[in-house]
Amino acid sequence: MTDRDSKNPSQHSRRDFLKTSVAVAGTVGGIAALGLSAPASLRSAAWAAGSDAPEKAALKVGFIPLTDCASVVVAATQGFGEKYGLNITLSKEASWAGVRDKLNTGELDAAHVLYGMMYGAQLGIAGPQKDMAVLMGLNQNGQAITLSNQLKEAGVTNGAQLAAHVKKGGTPLTFAQTFPTGTHAMWLYYWLASHGINPMSDVKTITVPPPQMVANMRVGNMDGYCVGEPWGARAIADNIGFTAATTQQIWPDHPEKVLGATRAFIEQYPNAARALIMAILDASKFIEASDENRKSTAKLISGKAYVNAPVAVIEPRFLCQYEDGLGNSWKDDHAMAFCKDGTVNFPYHSDGMWFMTQFRRWGLIKEDPNYAAVAAGVNQVALFKEAASALKLPVPSSSLRSSTLIDGTVWNGSDPAAYAKSFAIKA
Repeated sequence: MTDRDSKNPSQHSRRDFLKTSVAVAGTVGGIAALGLSAPASLRSAAWAAGSDAPEKAALKVGFIPLTDCASVVVAATQGFGEKYGLNITLSKEASWAGVRDKLNTGELDAAHVLYGMMYGAQLGIAGPQKDMAVLMGLNQNGQAITLSNQLKEAGVTNGAQLAAHVKKGGTPLTFAQTFPTGTHAMWLYYWLASHGINPMSDVKTITVPPPQMVANMRVGNMDGYCVGEPWGARAIADNIGFTAATTQQIWPDHPEKVLGATRAFIEQYPNAARALIMAILDASKFIEASDENRKSTAKLISGKAYVNAPVAVIEPRFLCQYEDGLGNSWKDDHAMAFCKDGTVNFPYHSDGMWFMTQFRRWGLIKEDPNYAAVAAGVNQVALFKEAASALKLPVPSSSLRSSTLIDGTVWNGSDPAAYAKSFAIKA
């Protein structure tokens, strides 16, 4: 690395990334095919007219160091933003609360953010009420519930054994999630309840930022946690815990992180918001185009400026290769996905409504909101369709989808109030 590279790590990352991905980038319209120094005329050709150009070209986008920030990092560092007239500056954040606060104040234009946090902010139960906008999904799947080796030594390696252990009484076990209305809290609560454990009364739950999970388990601050990768795999690598469940076992192809902004941002800068969606959609397609692209991306995001974790704990699960720390290994059919022709990214109203049903289930909200109206206001389906159509990606005919979760319940968005009340275990 030259002195110049050391002062600008993104330049070094870009060079290394392109060395390994140049051979395949051309096949998917990747930036190696465009060239990092593509002329302005080529970049502006993406726009039908000058009025379509981003109203704000320089965007600051936040992220948390997790594997599922990959598409945002690739878009910002590998030239996909420039392709659509944007200069994307990344901002590595320490906590989801910090992301929320910076979105609210305008310090961040957009962010890689928890789906449930966006709805918590919209409903005023995750800090000050703020009208929010989900521009697109960034990924599905790819989170995990980790239990400590101390529980393994006590004979607990799965949910049923954990339930039996909890029913014995004694000092309540402590579980960590990353934000009270976030995805990890909802997956943890749902998994515990599916095994007969009430997360509101049978155990203790705490909030810990993702990069601090492993260190806190190492010193005994919790018995289990739910977080995004690579912090599940890292617990196994460090020999402090094991994977009791992946979140895709709770809900195959579940919604996870989203590209979030305030409603005020997209109303003031709709072209910039659409351009950002297009840049990240392009980056998402690029990542999934081949295993070589996935490996290049894993190497890129492992750097200190991004996830700051060894490639060895990022790459395997990024490539659908799982092992749980109990001697089991498998190829996961529902591992982390970034695009799948845009089906991952479509902001389904039913996905947003699901989080609100769980807020209602656990007493985070005391009355049923107007589920459909809130979801229609938050999830920017029309804006996403414009971006996807420009990239010739198919879009679903309905903003609702049907899924079967770990406990056998079917969620399709048709009657959210009844769904929220249907659970035997609730607050």
